[in-house]
Amino acid sequence: MLPPRPRAALRRALRTLTAALVLVVAAVLAPAGTAHAAATAPGSGWNDYSCKPSAAHPRPVVLVHGTFGNSVDNWLGLAPYLVRRGYCVFSLDYGQLPGVPFFHGLGPVAKSAEQLDAYVDRVLDATGAAEVDLVGHSQGGMMPRHYLKFLGGAAEVNALVGIAPDNHGTTLLGLTRLLPHFPGAADLISEKTPALADQIAGSPFLQRLNEGGDTVPGVRYTVIATKYDEVVTPYRSSFLDGPGVRNVLLQDLCLLDLSEHLAIGLFDRIAFHEVANALDPAHATPTTCASVLG
Repeated sequence: MLPPRPRAALRRALRTLTAALVLVVAAVLAPAGTAHAAATAPGSGWNDYSCKPSAAHPRPVVLVHGTFGNSVDNWLGLAPYLVRRGYCVFSLDYGQLPGVPFFHGLGPVAKSAEQLDAYVDRVLDATGAAEVDLVGHSQGGMMPRHYLKFLGGAAEVNALVGIAPDNHGTTLLGLTRLLPHFPGAADLISEKTPALADQIAGSPFLQRLNEGGDTVPGVRYTVIATKYDEVVTPYRSSFLDGPGVRNVLLQDLCLLDLSEHLAIGLFDRIAFHEVANALDPAHATPTTCASVLG
């Protein structure tokens, strides 16, 4: 049991962290209605179900948002970047909770993987492609592994690219280890926001997901992480181990890149360049600080 003074300080820290998170998410998601209309408009090239993959890029790309994200606002940077390079690009919403608009990725991760399974089938039917490539941020880079491992996704997916994924969970800078000191807190999180409970390091969901190995045969895996990640901690918990895996640390490509968990997925051009390399490794070019000009 923590003494009264540290407990009070911890409560203040938790309130501050929660408030900061809400402000960041609100800032990112505020224009959701307008952005959704623009991004899904016919002819936009993004979520355009008339798009047919080219010989150069024969697989559609499905973008998978993270916790508190949605199918549009997570991808206002990366989706146009890929469309301009000739890809058919699609994005889904998953993990919705009743009465919670725009803030998705909160339902049980295993159920979200079922939604991804159904969405990939929809994209394959629309495009006539045999496989897709998946690119996900945060939970969106980890959740597809359940689909690949337990729902037959390996037969429909060529590559999974995770941007700051929480493949082995997070300690959230050690805060999750304090949950036992607050009776009922863990049960409340599991009940109200199941995805958050699933993503805590050591959760039953993650133990099952990683048991027997991180990967499945036939899928190429790329993980792009940043050492400044304050959400997925420690940042190396993003990395995978197994055949067909390439783990990339952003700062090994560009020492000057200071992107943290949100920035790496929202607008980091170094990360975007590395995503493009992972989608088309036969034509990959070196990713450096100068890649922002590409």
